[in-house]
Amino acid sequence: MKINKEHLEFHAVDMHRGWHVPPGYPPGIEQKILAGALDEENKRGNRTRLLRFAAGVFTTTPFIHDYWEEVYLMAGDLTVGNDENGEGGEAFASNTYACRPPGVHHGPFKSEHGCILLEIHYYDAG
Repeated sequence: MKINKEHLEFHAVDMHRGWHVPPGYPPGIEQKILAGALDEENKRGNRTRLLRFAAGVFTTTPFIHDYWEEVYLMAGDLTVGNDENGEGGEAFASNTYACRPPGVHHGPFKSEHGCILLEIHYYDAG
């Protein structure tokens, strides 16, 4: 698999600016792209991003996408599988990881106290 990302040496990541709500997400969930770009229309590319949830924010429906997703919960708490009211699900603490192939239903998600996720998204080579 050929990975096309810019060459970036160690640098400070501004954790205060450069965040925005991704399409399809509710307010209170924001992303910050660290490297790369994912072209979902043409099914190519890759990206590394931070995704943060404000305290009490939740999504209401499962996600499914056609690219690989690796997720590392860096800080905070994340609940997987809540209902449309943000109730229930399985809670996870920091230093947990998931790797999902294309086509897997996952979520909905919520965070009681807020969290930061490191996510890597990419398409299969081909």
